[in-house]
Amino acid sequence: MGWRVRLALLLCVALLWAAGLAAADEEGNQDESLESEALPAEDQVKDRSTGTQVVAGQIFLESGKSDSQPEDEENLHSQEEEKENSLEELNSLDMSDLLNKDLEDTEMQSPVLTAIGGTADGEPCHFPFLFMEKEYAECTADGREDGRLWCATTYDYKKDQKWGFCETEEQSNKRRQMQEAEDIYQTGMKILNESTKKAQKKEAYQYLLKAADMNHTKAMEKVSYALLFGDYLKQNIQSSKELFEKLTEEGSPKGQMALGFLYASGLGVNSSQAKALVYYTFGALGGNLIAHMILGYRYWAGIGVLQSCESALTHYRLVANHVASDISLTGGTVVQRIRLADEVENPGMASGMLEEDLIQYYQFVAEKGDVQAQVGLGQLHLHGGRGVEQNHQRAFEYFNQAANAGNSHAMAFLGKMYSEGSDVVPQNNETALQYFKKAADMGNPVGQSGLGMAYLYGRGVPVNYELALKYFQKAAEQGWVDGQLQLGSMYYNGIGVKRDYKQALKYFNLASQGGHILAFYNLAQMHATGTGVMRSCHTAVELFKNVCERGRWSERLMTAYNSYKDGDSNSAVVQYLLLAEQGYEVAQSNAAFILDQKEASIVGENETYPRALLHWNRAASQGYTVARIKLGDYHFYGFGTDVDYETAFIHYRLASEQQHSAQAMFNLGYMHEKGLGIKQDIHLAKRFYDMAAEASPDAQVPVFLALCKLGVIYAVQYIREMNLREVFSHIDMDQLLGPEWDLYLMTIITLLLGTIIAYRQRQHQAIPRPAGLRPAVPQQEPPPPEHQPPQ
Repeated sequence: MGWRVRLALLLCVALLWAAGLAAADEEGNQDESLESEALPAEDQVKDRSTGTQVVAGQIFLESGKSDSQPEDEENLHSQEEEKENSLEELNSLDMSDLLNKDLEDTEMQSPVLTAIGGTADGEPCHFPFLFMEKEYAECTADGREDGRLWCATTYDYKKDQKWGFCETEEQSNKRRQMQEAEDIYQTGMKILNESTKKAQKKEAYQYLLKAADMNHTKAMEKVSYALLFGDYLKQNIQSSKELFEKLTEEGSPKGQMALGFLYASGLGVNSSQAKALVYYTFGALGGNLIAHMILGYRYWAGIGVLQSCESALTHYRLVANHVASDISLTGGTVVQRIRLADEVENPGMASGMLEEDLIQYYQFVAEKGDVQAQVGLGQLHLHGGRGVEQNHQRAFEYFNQAANAGNSHAMAFLGKMYSEGSDVVPQNNETALQYFKKAADMGNPVGQSGLGMAYLYGRGVPVNYELALKYFQKAAEQGWVDGQLQLGSMYYNGIGVKRDYKQALKYFNLASQGGHILAFYNLAQMHATGTGVMRSCHTAVELFKNVCERGRWSERLMTAYNSYKDGDSNSAVVQYLLLAEQGYEVAQSNAAFILDQKEASIVGENETYPRALLHWNRAASQGYTVARIKLGDYHFYGFGTDVDYETAFIHYRLASEQQHSAQAMFNLGYMHEKGLGIKQDIHLAKRFYDMAAEASPDAQVPVFLALCKLGVIYAVQYIREMNLREVFSHIDMDQLLGPEWDLYLMTIITLLLGTIIAYRQRQHQAIPRPAGLRPAVPQQEPPPPEHQPPQ
């Protein structure tokens, strides 16, 4: 390899590394629930020099070498060795020293502004300079009506009258245009953030559209996502694609991630997993959390890349660190995972959503003084979910009413709100402590846990680890997850107790059973580093994935559901497809369901089943039983693929063995009965039918009908296999009925014949027949078909 090529490679590596570091230091703005923040450098790499690790809101000190250090240190050393080897190879270039020297010189030099035009054209600007008895440390537009920036080339402008412009006229016009765009963008964002009405939000997006037309980057990001999802703007995937391409050219991580999504899903472009991977990678290098999450899922599932648990762990851990740091004392928002298939079959039952009439009823009884209704509504408004929007003002009002009535639970939650602080409730440790004490004295575990937090961190009281441990133990004994979590943290870190990883693991497991996000996070850290448990990359990735799926972007699940509920399937399917890329199993199954029902017009009719098959497959690989059965159905009937009974049989068997699905067992019974994809076996068919009836009461009726049919088929086959003539030849009637059996038989026949004749004569006498009329001949029913396929 020539030295020029190697030098070019060195420059590329340096530029990529610099871009990654620069992007990591930028602050990102969250676009509704999908656009993620750029990560600060300290969130991306654990600072080992301090020997600390932040987990569950506590600083965990690592004394000496913990169990987690050896493998991490080995990885660190191996990475350092690789870097050193690469540097040694690059240092062998004669030009490298010059390059390093040039870079150092560039860093040391500060830009020098040169005056353009004026009375001192070409002379350097002098900072600070004095103008109108005021010193200026930078260029100013003061004193000019056209707003063009200028500077003085000597200290005293009044004395020397030496000046020049800091920018050309073209640069000035561009700067003023961008300032105007920024003002329009800020106006739109203010309306968007302060309004709740749809009409006002649409008005806000008109401002953003105007700013985007003026090439304002953040406005283009907002508008492009709105066009993609149909949020307050008419959905236009082609226009959003053009904006994403423009943003990508400007280096926007959000634009790169979104363009990767379009290539991954084939929306507006020809599907290309290779291009998708490239754009996702650049978005992740720019610090986009969604891109990191997508790459984590792809490495975990082996989609478009070689399956790599360690790579998945790296991406998921980075996102999980951000999500965990964003969790407050009151907890995050509730993630609603509604399956559209279940919602269609049983509206409102499977989703857990509260009907508007039911909410109004609870509000009515709460206003009448029902304490339980007040506490329940307070919790719903505090966290949001189940069809109730998060509203701290209403939560505070309901808790206050219940607390005045003496409810300990309401007192404890008021303590949490005062301890946390918000726009509605100012942060006040003393007030929080009073509520926690009142609730704890009444034996409330939430109050006990809050009091433990106060003593642990010294909020309103002196730090006292013994009392903190005592209150956490009381809360944990009553099953309160916060108490279990903090108790596990104290055992992990050895605060107030002897360090005990097994006890920490025990309490983290208990808290995780209650669904606490930080418990999942802490367990993931322990499994990732092998602290207190055998290191398991697979377990750590699954736990980190669970944490990542609780991030703010999960709110898009409800937005997509509401779009589908309002009849906008195109908007819903695009949102579900992006969430499916992030690894949400419920989004994968919902996207597949919409495609399966052919409700999304933005997807071509010939592409619906293949794309649905893809997402059923991804959902099935995450353990969703219905998706596994759907895979069997698609291969059985040839939807989106060729008819393949053997593959269908495999999917049904997996659903039967792993998830004990009655539907899968029934299907296996049918395939054994017909000999489809497997050798025909009526005995195995009956066995699977019986298993289906045992697995689900709903399967008992179809199983009974199937068994009746199976019995008829078995009888017919038995008769066909028998030789009737040979059977009758072996029957000895004399031995069976006696020597005079023929007399008995003739007597019985005579009696039957006489009975029939007498019965007929009585009928003729009882019914007089009018003259001229003949009895009607009954119509013959058509014979049943010999073979009718099962429905």
